[in-house]
Amino acid sequence: MIVTIVLFILIFGLIVISHEFGHFLLAKINGIHVVEFAVGMGPTLFHFQKGDTVYSLKALPIGGACMFEGEDGLTEKEEGESSEGSFLSASVWARISAVVAGPLFNLILAYALTLILVAFSGSNRPVVQNIVPGSAAEEAGLQSGDVITKINKEKIHLGTQVMLISQLNQGEELAIEYVRDGKKENVILTPVYDNEAERYYIGFAGVMEPFRCKGLEVFRYGFYELEYCVSATFKSLGMLFTGKVTKDDVAGPVGIAQLVGDTYETAKPYGMSSVILSMMNIAVLLSVNLGILNLLPVPALDGGRLVFLIIEAVRGKPIPPEKEGMVHLAGMAALMVLMVLVLFNDISRIFS
Repeated sequence: MIVTIVLFILIFGLIVISHEFGHFLLAKINGIHVVEFAVGMGPTLFHFQKGDTVYSLKALPIGGACMFEGEDGLTEKEEGESSEGSFLSASVWARISAVVAGPLFNLILAYALTLILVAFSGSNRPVVQNIVPGSAAEEAGLQSGDVITKINKEKIHLGTQVMLISQLNQGEELAIEYVRDGKKENVILTPVYDNEAERYYIGFAGVMEPFRCKGLEVFRYGFYELEYCVSATFKSLGMLFTGKVTKDDVAGPVGIAQLVGDTYETAKPYGMSSVILSMMNIAVLLSVNLGILNLLPVPALDGGRLVFLIIEAVRGKPIPPEKEGMVHLAGMAALMVLMVLVLFNDISRIFS
């Protein structure tokens, strides 16, 4: 339990620091005064001040904040005026860059971690290993050794991409492009439903060919791994919004901590290097998820702030700060309620 908690804090801490550092760095570059750089939420455990910024560590390791002077429109030195160095006194493009930098740095962190993972563990090519007898793949004429290059116009670089498409398929027709003996072929098939597994199957008994990356391949396949995580996140969000994902498929901090613990127990027998690489893999997924979720146009999130800034850039003048502040306050309240519901769901799932 202690090891799980420590690993959870380290992973979340790394992701949060990366996110908030993105905001911090671009704010400093654009001359925006950062009032506080905080890691965690809730009561302050300790803090120190360097220059005009307070750096603090909070009690709950599930978030963070990079607070700019005047970003809520309510802390200006004089009402109706923007003090030098405040968020509102910066140009709209400077503010946009400071807001976008947080999610962007999450993606940069994820890419850096995928480079390490690929360098040490290699990657996988989308090569069919075997075909399930009587499956849709066999009926379509696919064979072991075929290299999948495209599915429904989506370029395929990794076997894990094929696995994800198969897992998320709801019986939709698939147009598959593949290479056999150096020649491109195309086929259309419809996955078959398996009553026992309660899901649709293409019919590939393995579609990943592991290999070691050399030289510049590390950068290319590191990018492919990142691209896969981004695609998986967007597809999962799409299923969530369309009702294809239930509340039991969504995890909050408690659920993520449980995942960290289960992964640690699985990797532990294989040595410390396996544990470290497994934790890095979780960090990649969480960092990508945090970056993308923060860009959603939801009040109180970076994406919600970005919407107001884009409106300002288009119309040439800002939305009144007090009105924007009220919208973000309402959004924050809604997010707090959602966090409580997700936490309750996590705990209920543990004891069910």
